[in-house]
Amino acid sequence: MIPRACVRLSKPPTIGQRRSFSRSHIWLNGEATQTQAQPPHGSRVVSIAALLSVHETSVLGKEAEPSAGSKDVPDIVTVNGWIRSNRSMKKYSFLHVTDGTTFQPLQVVIPKDQFGDTKALTTGACIQITGEWKPSLGSKQNQQAKELHYHSLKILGTADPEKYPLQKKYHTPEFLRSMLHLRPRLPTQAAFLQLRSWTTARITNFFLERDFVQVHPPIITSSDCEGAGEVFTVSTSSSSEELEESAVIGTPRLSPPSSALPSTQKEYDHFFRSPKYLTVSSQLHLECFAHAVPKVWTLSPTFRAEKSDTNRHLSEFYMLEVEVAFTNSLEDVMSVVEDMTRYLASGLAESRIGKEIADIHASRSPEETAADGEEIAAKGGLKARWESLLTPNRWTRMTYTQAIEHLTHAVAQGEVKFVFEPIWGNALQAEHEKFLAGKFGGSGRGEGGPVFVTDYPTTLKPFYMLPTTLDGSAETVACFDLLLPHVGELVGGSLREHRYDHLVEKMRAFGLVPPPAERTGTEEDMGGLKWYAELRKWGSVSHGGFGMGYDRLLVYLAGIKDIREVVGFPRWRGRCDC
Repeated sequence: MIPRACVRLSKPPTIGQRRSFSRSHIWLNGEATQTQAQPPHGSRVVSIAALLSVHETSVLGKEAEPSAGSKDVPDIVTVNGWIRSNRSMKKYSFLHVTDGTTFQPLQVVIPKDQFGDTKALTTGACIQITGEWKPSLGSKQNQQAKELHYHSLKILGTADPEKYPLQKKYHTPEFLRSMLHLRPRLPTQAAFLQLRSWTTARITNFFLERDFVQVHPPIITSSDCEGAGEVFTVSTSSSSEELEESAVIGTPRLSPPSSALPSTQKEYDHFFRSPKYLTVSSQLHLECFAHAVPKVWTLSPTFRAEKSDTNRHLSEFYMLEVEVAFTNSLEDVMSVVEDMTRYLASGLAESRIGKEIADIHASRSPEETAADGEEIAAKGGLKARWESLLTPNRWTRMTYTQAIEHLTHAVAQGEVKFVFEPIWGNALQAEHEKFLAGKFGGSGRGEGGPVFVTDYPTTLKPFYMLPTTLDGSAETVACFDLLLPHVGELVGGSLREHRYDHLVEKMRAFGLVPPPAERTGTEEDMGGLKWYAELRKWGSVSHGGFGMGYDRLLVYLAGIKDIREVVGFPRWRGRCDC
């Protein structure tokens, strides 16, 4: 069994064992480094977070008490982890050891007269250390109440201090993105991984309590859900030269290969006989599931070949998507979004990881604050951001038309200047979205908060959205975007067109179905979307749903600007490392 980064607890040793511990230290070098390091007999596993007794204290309206260490931890413990730093003094060396379970490092005290030269205990080395867990002798204000005093130590994996790149100092985000395989070892990155894990578990529990069914839609699809054409084509290494060249360059394939090829050759070039793509959204398949199981959700990877190189966009990201049948109310769908996000924020405020994320912000260096934290500090801190999701009243709702009126009024009053003029019929830009959420969201005290914008013009939205009025008299569709300060759009949702003839007509208007004059009279004219249209022919039901950018949600909760910081291995145009 491979040793985990953890703390192993054992019963207090005998006097003979204590003497043995006090004069033993073991070096695992060469082939010996592959040997399993065994903890003391009868030990049990506990994380450093449990050893430091990081309390589940609310971070809203109540200050966390300093950790004094768990009262249930025995005197002798064994810790597995990585050295974060080694501060060598005249008589003692003080190690900071991490294991990824908490942002706080464990302080280890090693007397040099017992251990000898501690220069081999370098930053990045993996060790197993056994010692006595007892009150700290120091008097520094931020010092841990308890620390681990050395009895024995094993080096499980060395790290050359001349070559190991992650020293205990500030590294720019750009530098860290050049070594994504090592970046998770940083305490902040480990905390983001824990935040993602906790958030996923919390959301899963929300849907489980409300009888939603989690489903797993396909990654490879035959259609572009959004109709934007920003898709990646799936091909094999034996594909035609044209496809191979596209794969090497990284250019998105927006259409099938050359039509000049014979049909047998084209069929050979396509593994699935026709072009297939990496999914841009699971919505269409979720609608299939919702016609059998009325409430479904998924959290799955999504791929978009956007050329955007901003802190809000990735080529691979996760989408949280939901579909609900038997509803013809947009408010029903928005309520699921709001209730889920409130449930998430309230749990985060009471969790250990919530406290740790708040501690990370409080302990940021001036360089880190300049990179991410200035806006948050100006708005009352990270706690105020979470509180803005928990306002006593329901979140603000406004129509697209009202949003344009607010924006034009703000410009006329000299309140703000936009790069893009807000005009009815044009898409809302990120600067518009952030302004609306900052001014009209939250409790009205100026910190901003969530805002729903509904009923966008038909021309701005995909083909599958239901018109605001079924008689077609309106120029808008029954849809919404959820906007957040500093992030902009987080969620997009709508009621779906559930009437077969109207859906086909919309597909024709979007160029997805040939016009009547070009049709052969067979159902094959609908191509790869035939299956989707057929849902409306047999037992169709009114339904709606939404998609949430999961990584953008984590950006907002973690209080950082760049989406690349909350993804372990971010991919964007020109960058797909590791």
